[in-house]
Amino acid sequence: MAAAQKARSKPATSATATWRDVTPARVVLIGGPEEYLGIRAMDRVRSQVRAAEPDVEITRLNAGSYEPGSLAMNVSPSLFGESKLIEVESAEAMNDAFLADALKYLANPEPDAVLVVRHGGGVRGKKLLDAIKSAGWPVVDCQPLKKDADKSAFVAAEFKAASRRIEPEAVHALVNAVGASLSELAAACSQLIADAATAVDTDMVDRYYGGRIEATAFKVADAALAGNGPLALSTLRHALATGADPVPLVAALAAKLRTVAKVAGAQGSSAQIARQLGMQPWLVEQAQRDVRRWTPEGLVRSIQVTAEADAQVKGLSRDPVYAVEHAVTVIATSVRRG
Repeated sequence: MAAAQKARSKPATSATATWRDVTPARVVLIGGPEEYLGIRAMDRVRSQVRAAEPDVEITRLNAGSYEPGSLAMNVSPSLFGESKLIEVESAEAMNDAFLADALKYLANPEPDAVLVVRHGGGVRGKKLLDAIKSAGWPVVDCQPLKKDADKSAFVAAEFKAASRRIEPEAVHALVNAVGASLSELAAACSQLIADAATAVDTDMVDRYYGGRIEATAFKVADAALAGNGPLALSTLRHALATGADPVPLVAALAAKLRTVAKVAGAQGSSAQIARQLGMQPWLVEQAQRDVRRWTPEGLVRSIQVTAEADAQVKGLSRDPVYAVEHAVTVIATSVRRG
């Protein structure tokens, strides 16, 4: 029996899997709203099944437009004995026919078939999801990566999987540049992995992605928090002149100030603080260096003016550009000298 067949001969002892290590089983549930991770998880299962059984028959079903009896028909053994891979999409919109057929199938899944169910989130079909989980079949939870720490870990893992190196500062720069979209972040990792002859550093990230608005926003924020008002304002004005939206520029200022404020109020070593705040240790160390430039009053004043600018650029002011410039000026002049 092929390795993939052995893996799906019975429910796994541990039902929890990640999109990076999920393996084929008779039933696999890939849940959660992060579409990119869901695609990667399904691709991994498919590639493993194909590697073990090149003649596998692949069928794709839509749970929202499902026709009664389709599942049973497609998993039934064929005359030529090919294994079956059934990929079900849009399970979050499943109709009653699919729910009934899937619950029936779950009671006695075919030994030579792999059923992968992609559920994008929500309560629709909860009875089926609970049944899959309680049976012990592999479950992959694809949640959005909202924290920079999670995105940084994702980048580091992409490079590790490719046996390539990227410097910690370059990870941070890449997340700042293209971290708004996980699929774009993954594509950027793939591009750098393919092109870099040595370890990826911040200079390479800046050459490839420094023109992105997210990267420009953090350049403004870095200069402002370093107390370099002229550089911060010139970078800001160039960004605005080339079509940058004031909203992400203010968001970058707020993000940097929040990090400094969190670290300023934390106790312990950089590693302890990193665990407590869910941040990378090197990012904590950077924030600890930034904290030394600030008095509590200056930090509070900067946070307040940034909050005001955030409201102004989102509609409370007729001149959002002035609001950003004012915030940058206050932050830069609030940094302690010497």
